[in-house]
Amino acid sequence: MSELAFKTAVELADAIRAKQVGCLELLDHYIDRVERHNPALNALVVKDYDNARKRAREADAALARGETWGPLHGVPISIKESYNVAGQPTTWGVPDFADNIAKSDAVAVERLKNAGVTLFGKTNVPLYLGDFQSYNDVYGTTNNPWDVTRTPGGSSGGSAAMLAAGLTGLDAGSDIGGSIRNPAHYSGVYGLKPTWGILPLRGHSLLDTVTPADISVIGPLARGPEDLAVALDAMAGADGPDANGWRLDLAAPRGASLKDYRIAVWLDQDIAAVDTEVTDCLSAAVDAMAKAGAAIDDKARPEIDPVRALAVYRQLLYAVTTSRRPQEAFDEALAEAAGLAADDDSPRARLLRGTTLHHRQWLALNEERNQMRWRWAEFFKDYDALICPISATSAFPHDHDADMDGRTITVNGKSVAYFDQIFWAGLFGVAHLPATVAPVGPGASGLPVGMQIVGPHLGDRTTIEIARLLAQEIGGFTPPPGYD
Repeated sequence: MSELAFKTAVELADAIRAKQVGCLELLDHYIDRVERHNPALNALVVKDYDNARKRAREADAALARGETWGPLHGVPISIKESYNVAGQPTTWGVPDFADNIAKSDAVAVERLKNAGVTLFGKTNVPLYLGDFQSYNDVYGTTNNPWDVTRTPGGSSGGSAAMLAAGLTGLDAGSDIGGSIRNPAHYSGVYGLKPTWGILPLRGHSLLDTVTPADISVIGPLARGPEDLAVALDAMAGADGPDANGWRLDLAAPRGASLKDYRIAVWLDQDIAAVDTEVTDCLSAAVDAMAKAGAAIDDKARPEIDPVRALAVYRQLLYAVTTSRRPQEAFDEALAEAAGLAADDDSPRARLLRGTTLHHRQWLALNEERNQMRWRWAEFFKDYDALICPISATSAFPHDHDADMDGRTITVNGKSVAYFDQIFWAGLFGVAHLPATVAPVGPGASGLPVGMQIVGPHLGDRTTIEIARLLAQEIGGFTPPPGYD
C-alpha cells in the first residue's frame, strides 16, 4: 500500500476502477498515515473519519454494482478549513468563530463530491487567511514536511503539507495573494490559481455571503498537473442565477508539445528581489523548455508599470480583505486614517488607505486594473505563457512576530521586508489571470522551488498543460524524505 500514498489523484482513481485497491482500503491507508505523520506537521486540523468511512463503503458498493460516480470515484481528499463542509467548523483561524459549524457544503465541495471524492478532513490556515504561513490560535502551527522548522506556506499551507507528505489524494485551497501558489512552491506540489470568477466562491465564507470577493479565487492543489485539470473541470462553472444563462467553455491548451509554445520569461524585478536559489531553478527549467523546442523570450514585458501595478493591487487587496473584519475595526481604521500625513507611504498608511477607500476611489482603481487587463490581453496575443517566480525565497523559518510590518526575509544575504514578495502573486491576481505553479526544484538548500506559469484570461488549460509538458522534461513531484 505504501506505494499508493504519493500517487496522483488520477492514478488513484484508475487503481480504484481497476479494483487494485478498495475505496475504504485506500481511505484507511491515508488515515493511518495521517495518524502517524500529522502530529509532527499539524496539517489536518478537522477530522471527519466516520462520515468518510461511510462514504467509502458506499463508493465500494456502487463500484461493485458497476456504478462510477465520477472521475475521482473513491479518491480520499482533504480541503482547506475555509470551505464550508456540513457539520464541520469553519473558523478561518479566528477564535471568535471557533464554534461556527457549517450547515451545508460549499458549492465547490458539493461539486467535488459529485465527481466521486471521499472527503475526510480539513486543513490548516492562518488567521483570516492573511499570511504566508499557516498558524492561528484555534488550531496551532502547521510545519513544512521538508523541514518542520519552516513554513509550508499560507494561506493554504495545511493543504500543501498534506499533499507533500502523502497524507491525502487531493486538496483545494484559495488564493488572493498567492495563497495557493506560495504553498505549492514552498512544499513542492502543484497548484492552480484559476481565472477569477470561473470557480464559484459560495460557501467559502465566514458569514455566508454570496457576492464573489474581488481578486479572490478558489482552486486545487495536487501532486500532478493532470489532477489540476480534473479538479478544475469538477469545480468550475456558473453558480446560482448565472447558471440560467451562461456556460463555461474554456479553450483547449494552445499547443500539444513545448515546440508549439511561445514563452516569455520574467525572473527579476528591482522592487521584488528574488533569491538566486529560486532563479537558478527557474532558469534551469526554462533551459529545459528551450531544449525541448519552446520559443523563449526573456526580454518581453507587458506595457504596464510594475510599481503602479503593485500599488493598485495593494489598495484593492486591502479593501477586500479588511472588509472581513468587524465594524469596530473599520471605525478604528477610519479614525486613524484621518490623521495620516499626505506624504506618508508607510506600510501602515497604505493599509489604512486601502481599508477606508471611498467608492469613487475604488472605481478609479478598478478602471486602472481593467486598463492593465487589456494590456495583458495584448501581450498574450504574442506569447502563450509567461514564466516567473511566485515567491522571493524557498520556505523560510517560522516567524510569528505579531508586528507583520516588522518581519523580514533573507534574499541573497540581505534582509527584505516580509510583504515585498507579494509582488509576484499580486501582479497576476489583480489582473484576474490564471497561473499554475509547478515544482522545478529542489534548490541549493535542498528545499522545493516552484515555477509560476501565467496564462491569458481564461487560458487555464494552457498553464496546466505547460506544467505537464515540463514534467516530462525535468520530472514533477518528489516526496520529501522520511514519509515512507
